[in-house]
Amino acid sequence: MNAPGTDKPAKRVLRPLEDFPHRTTENIRFGDLDANNHVNNAVFSTFFEAGRVTLFRDPTRKLMPDGLIWTLAQITIDYLGEMHWPGKVEVGIGLASLGRTSAVFEQALFFEGRCTATAKAINVLVDTATRRPVPITDGIRTNYRPWMLPKA
Repeated sequence: MNAPGTDKPAKRVLRPLEDFPHRTTENIRFGDLDANNHVNNAVFSTFFEAGRVTLFRDPTRKLMPDGLIWTLAQITIDYLGEMHWPGKVEVGIGLASLGRTSAVFEQALFFEGRCTATAKAINVLVDTATRRPVPITDGIRTNYRPWMLPKA
């Protein structure tokens, strides 16, 4: 996307891995490769999911109270580079903002020290019985404070 009134691409702000309050490492499997001998674009989404799940589902963090679940409503991925097997991918995630029933997370993948993709994931807090969105409580907001991203 171009900046308004210019032919130059809009400047993308890339965060370093250290900016992300939650980080995990995933192994790249041979089966993650495609015919171009690099990690398939669909697998990038799987790595982003692993980052979200390891943050949300750890019961000690109390980020997903009983009877509620975070459901992915939208994800936007910017692909910035290739990843190859064998190797490991570092996944960073942090909370960008909380709405009434939804949360916006910024994520990034790092391979061999360079950022290979960024994502914005919007998740909605849903009641598991009614399957309907529910308001984010003050308690959940408090529990998410340590996972907020620093201002860019």
